[in-house]
Amino acid sequence: MWEKWERTIPVVVFCATALVVTSAVGQSGAPTLQEQLAAQYKLVKMGSDTGGYSVVEEGTLLAIQKGGVMGVPYSDKTILTSKYENGTVHSPNAAMAEARKKLFGHFSQTATEGQTTHLFKKGDKVYPTKIDVKVDKDLVVMGIVACDTCNNTDPPTWNKANVEFQFPKGSLAKASAGDVEDTIGQLLAISDDSQQPGGQQQGQQQGGGQDQGGQQQGGQPQQAQAEPQTIQMGMTIDQVQGALGQPAKVVNLGPKQIYVYKDLKVTFLNGRVVDVQ
Repeated sequence: MWEKWERTIPVVVFCATALVVTSAVGQSGAPTLQEQLAAQYKLVKMGSDTGGYSVVEEGTLLAIQKGGVMGVPYSDKTILTSKYENGTVHSPNAAMAEARKKLFGHFSQTATEGQTTHLFKKGDKVYPTKIDVKVDKDLVVMGIVACDTCNNTDPPTWNKANVEFQFPKGSLAKASAGDVEDTIGQLLAISDDSQQPGGQQQGQQQGGGQDQGGQQQGGQPQQAQAEPQTIQMGMTIDQVQGALGQPAKVVNLGPKQIYVYKDLKVTFLNGRVVDVQ
């Protein structure tokens, strides 16, 4: 009897040890999709005082590519959710919006009578307020709030909304961060900094200004357009920076890095180009 237990105990201990090791490896593995997206989209920090709401720390500026996302003032206690699926924006239906208005409109501090909802239009600038990956439901949920200073909204209302990005069943578990970012970008594209207020003016000041004849002020002829730069697979980070300059953003995922430029994203693996989008 005791001999049997003596032979069994070491086996049990070995299995438990193996389980602990396996668990530790899983916890120290590659970054999750949630972590990768959080690195790509910096969330805005909002604050408030007696004067109302304002941006305390800017997030990644996004530009809306399609109309149909419905929001409410930031002061509202509720929030509306639009869905993006198969290239189409599905706004909350009119009945839902009206019911929300009747039930919760009186909680809003800034809503005016007859108008407590807002449809974002193409070109509006927004900040992300949250990002939540729900693999079991093939959903990525992003909260947004309007950049009223970018949109010249006066008086500011900082309209907010949630957007659900619905992926095909079973696909989100296999999707890469780049695939998800491409889908999000169809509706909420990372905005070019030059499109922010003052960007165009700054470009004119730095360029010295041009007249209608294509010459710079002072009568100097306009310089010839530079040759297009070529990015190839296998190029090093230094070679890419030499061709394109410093990126607007760098997503550092250890051996994998993503350099975000105005019109493209360059992915490096171990310091070499493996993908360009």
